[in-house]
Amino acid sequence: MWRIEQSIFDQGSKFIAGVDEAGRGPLAGPVVAAAVIVPKYCCFDSKVTDSKKLSASQRQKAYEEIIAKCIYAYAVVGEKKIDEFNILQASLLAMANAVNKLSQKPDWVLVDGAHKPALAFPMQAIIKGDSLSISIASASIVAKVIRDSIMIELDQEYPQYGFAIHKGYGTKSHLQAISAYGPCPIHRKTFQPIKGIF
Repeated sequence: MWRIEQSIFDQGSKFIAGVDEAGRGPLAGPVVAAAVIVPKYCCFDSKVTDSKKLSASQRQKAYEEIIAKCIYAYAVVGEKKIDEFNILQASLLAMANAVNKLSQKPDWVLVDGAHKPALAFPMQAIIKGDSLSISIASASIVAKVIRDSIMIELDQEYPQYGFAIHKGYGTKSHLQAISAYGPCPIHRKTFQPIKGIF
């Protein structure tokens, strides 16, 4: 997981930020991006990899260790902006905002996926980067834990949809709730099947 970072360190860079997002696929709620600078020689006691490969308890443990040992920032782009821009552009905006909020400006940015956000730093986009880069994996965990916490809070406001359980993804129970109650204000109006309701 350090191979990509080590090659960049070898070129003289000191601060490498990994960037990833959580929440591209759900039918409701925001997209959240995180940027994490993992210090050189940092060791984690927790398993740090693609957040989707970890259980909720593993993610939480890793998250607490990452925010204690690393420089991090996150950004949230809500469903209204997602509907306005489209989910790809909203995700890239969240990524750019997260990097720009870092207290230490990076001299290199590693981005998960095939697209790069609008940033003035040297960047490398890496498909499946959350399984290949310690920095991107750390960002994926931070973004996922924060987004899940947002959806759990939103569940208090809209309890009939079960957001605390499915986090806004299009599960059978979520689709049944939409059918029964209609969409709520945090549903993404440009996503099917909600698009067909408005």
